[in-house]
Amino acid sequence: MTRRPALAMALLGSGLIAVTYGLARFAFGLFLPSIRQDMAISPELAGVIGSIPFASFVGAILLGPPLVRRVGAKLGGVTAIALALAGLATIATAPGPWMLALGVAVCGVATGLSTPSMAAAVHRVVPKVQRGRVNAAVNAGTSIGVALAGPAVLLFADAWRPAYLGFAGLAAVGVLAAAVFLPAHARPAQDARPAQDPREVPGPTRRQWADMTCLSALAAATGFVSALYWVFAPDFAVQAGGLGARESALMWLAVGLGGVAGGAAGDLIAKHGPASSHAFATAAMAASLTLLAADPGQLALVLVSAAAFGAAYMTLTGLYLIGGTEIMADHPALGSVMPFLAVAAGQVAGSSASGWMIAQAGHGTAFGSFAALGLGVALVSLWLTRAGQAAPAEEG
Repeated sequence: MTRRPALAMALLGSGLIAVTYGLARFAFGLFLPSIRQDMAISPELAGVIGSIPFASFVGAILLGPPLVRRVGAKLGGVTAIALALAGLATIATAPGPWMLALGVAVCGVATGLSTPSMAAAVHRVVPKVQRGRVNAAVNAGTSIGVALAGPAVLLFADAWRPAYLGFAGLAAVGVLAAAVFLPAHARPAQDARPAQDPREVPGPTRRQWADMTCLSALAAATGFVSALYWVFAPDFAVQAGGLGARESALMWLAVGLGGVAGGAAGDLIAKHGPASSHAFATAAMAASLTLLAADPGQLALVLVSAAAFGAAYMTLTGLYLIGGTEIMADHPALGSVMPFLAVAAGQVAGSSASGWMIAQAGHGTAFGSFAALGLGVALVSLWLTRAGQAAPAEEG
């Protein structure tokens, strides 16, 4: 890396996460209206296809920690970005729904492998006192990718295939960057104690598992509620609100720009604690769904909803990443995996449930119901987070 490893890793990691999360995984919802029209995909099938990258993410993130432990952060990261390249190219050239499903599945695998790879890289090269902020900055890379997808729609209009080919080109650049700059066998970052061989580090304690269970329960609920927005928010604005592709692109741009606020999750948690931070961010997510349901055809309201959703989602995932890696301080790859696995499991269920609910009762009912659920999670999270006693991010 460089003489400023924290800054270098924050920039590199956020760029790679922008590809694997922002473009390979979450940009799908933005292009869903055009894809549905071109391939004549029903809401139910769209919900199932939308759940596939979350499901493949679950499988990949389970295999991620042992894989990264064996091959190192560099090879793990290169593999993740290369799979993103393959998945994006498959989507761009898919002749029908089944090949489309394969492409989004490969993209989900790429996302699952990138999380433990980036967590391990940060652990190896960033001093301990700076890891919370760097992990939050890396996590905010999702917003960068989502924000890039917005201008892509403005540029390509309804031509989603050229847009995905462009995303594949960015993924190819990411492969080269990961191969050149990710640490292979870097010295451990400057901590108060020498590094141990991973095979000699004791396993997590019961207290660590209990804390991680509480954190993961919240993450699963967040995943369930957020899946509706990621998969169907642009579709809602287009189908029910009458907005065009350009307006929905501005919506996704607002999600990405709002999500940049998630890069400050480390400072937010350090100042207000995990319980208050989580409750506020979850309530903000519920409010974003409510705003969209109120009038999906009012562009100003839609953009406020999108920005609020992006900020809330990225703050929450930043909280899970920081909390998980601090709870499992000696097992950073595992600590990053558990809450993100829970988020993905919730998103698998939430995507399919939201597609079914939209088909049965319409977009408005689905968004209102999920908003009510999110508000309930916000109220419960104050007690549950305190019960888990997830450690706040350390100040640097």
